[in-house]
Amino acid sequence: MTIEKTARDFFEACETGKGWDACKSYCHDDAGFDCQADALADTKTLAGYTEWTKGILGPIPDGHYELTAFATDADRGTVVATAVFHGKQTGPGGPDVPTGRTVASDYAYVINFDGDRIRHMTKIWNDAQALRQLGWA
Repeated sequence: MTIEKTARDFFEACETGKGWDACKSYCHDDAGFDCQADALADTKTLAGYTEWTKGILGPIPDGHYELTAFATDADRGTVVATAVFHGKQTGPGGPDVPTGRTVASDYAYVINFDGDRIRHMTKIWNDAQALRQLGWA
């Protein structure tokens, strides 16, 4: 399997809320995670991030992604994906009762490989903008 195929399969499992159980076969057990967003400041592992993504579909049950770009840099063992997350907060969770507000939030993943499995992922995301759209900030 190529790193592009692995990254695509991981992206699909992660972004549809399958959690770590569905994502771990694409990753090293100790795969790291970084994001310069307050909402994810304490999340340092890819396992933790995939569970966070699974959890966000509680308050936003119709949450889904629109993939906007996908590129592979095989020389550097890196795949970059960009997408827009869409959804409406109608479910329980979040900081308050459901707001009924929608979100359309751009983000990017920089996925680094060690061999044929993911070693680390960085998410680039403006969480403040997304939280304001939902009425959470």
